Order: sequence, then structure tokens, then C-alpha cells
Amino acid sequence: MLNARLLLGRARPLATRQSCVFGRATMTTSDAPIRFGPFEVTEQVFLTTPHSFALVNLKPLIPGHVLVCPRAAHERLLDLSPDETADLLATVQLTQRLLARTYFGTGNGGAATSRDTASPSPSSGARGAGSFTVAVQDGPEAGQTVPHVHVHVIPRTRGDMGEGRPSDDVYVRLAAEAGNVGGALWDRQRRPAPGGDMPRVEDDDRAVRTAAQMSEEAGRYRMTLRDMGVEQ
Repeated sequence: MLNARLLLGRARPLATRQSCVFGRATMTTSDAPIRFGPFEVTEQVFLTTPHSFALVNLKPLIPGHVLVCPRAAHERLLDLSPDETADLLATVQLTQRLLARTYFGTGNGGAATSRDTASPSPSSGARGAGSFTVAVQDGPEAGQTVPHVHVHVIPRTRGDMGEGRPSDDVYVRLAAEAGNVGGALWDRQRRPAPGGDMPRVEDDDRAVRTAAQMSEEAGRYRMTLRDMGVEQ
């Protein structure tokens, strides 16, 4: 079984309310919450590394749309150190392999190997039946709504934007209310149920998910990482 530190160093325990055994590694209870900008997202996180974490999205554009962030709440990509930058990209790649296995039925078709994860080649890992949109909105003028660097990792298949719509329509949605990660989090935390005082952003395509739905998705991804042989 591959130890994740071959790729990412020794991963820190994920903050959860219960211990989870993943292969030989144990993810133990931690009191330290994980924050995405001003928002606590501990229950949405499915992968942690020394410098990064990956979490499911409150309002995904497409099934499997997740975010990868540095642990430190850097506002801009240029604020990351070289070690943080390398770890962030490695975490993005591992997340792509996870999503490829989940949504494309690829990802080497079995347990990851040190060659596949530590030194990926163009023909290995996430390459297969689908593609990925990997995007960073680096600053408010680029559409960033949470002042914390985050990489959108979105699994793509033909026709996923809807019949007759171009595949690059995803960038329009990222820039619009549909991709407003900060707005969705803000709305959910300050007005968790109908009848609250805070005005809700109207959006016909809005699909804000419940905490239980996001926790279930994060749990499925953690199980897939275990099946891939990735220890945290």
C-alpha cells in the first residue's frame, strides 16, 4: 500500500469527530477546525497534507467539482512559498486521480503505485475517458469571492454543460453567481433556514447542498483514497 508521504510528505490527521482507519494509517480526532477563509469547513474536507487540503463544494457546477486550498489562508497565489506551491499542485494531481477513478472509471484501475503518484507520466493516473477543468481565480478582479487561494478541480465529460452548450461555458458559470463559492457559504452560514433576516441571493440554478450531503460525498472520497492505497 502506498504511503501518501511518497507524494505529499507525512499528511496531518484530518479533523473529524470520529477516528477512521484507512489501511495502516489512522485519522484521529482533532480539535483544530479547518477553515476556508472565514468559514469552517472541517466536515467537508476529504484530504489533508502538510500544506494543503481538499474539500467538497457547497454548490458544485458539475458533480465532482471540488476545491483544493493551502492550509495557510493566503489570499493570492504569489503569497505561497515554494514548498506550499509544490504541495498544492501535488494535491491537485492526487485529487484528479481520485475524481478520475470516481467519475471516469479510470485512475490505473487499481491501487496507486509510487511511480504513478510520486512521478506521474502523461499517460498515467487521471488520463482516461474524461478531462478536467483546473482553475484558479486569483484575486477579486478574477472572480475570487473567498480571500483564500483555492483551485477548482472539475471532472469533465462530453455534453456536461447541457445539450448544445460549449464545454468552455464552465468559465462563464465560474465567473457568475452559479460559481460564487463565497456567496453560497455566506448565505448558508448566516441564513441556514428559510425565514432568517439575511436576504438570500436569488439564482434559478442555485443548488446549495446540506451538510449531510457534503459529509456523505467527502466520506465516499476518503474511502476511494483508501482503495487507491493512499495513506493519510
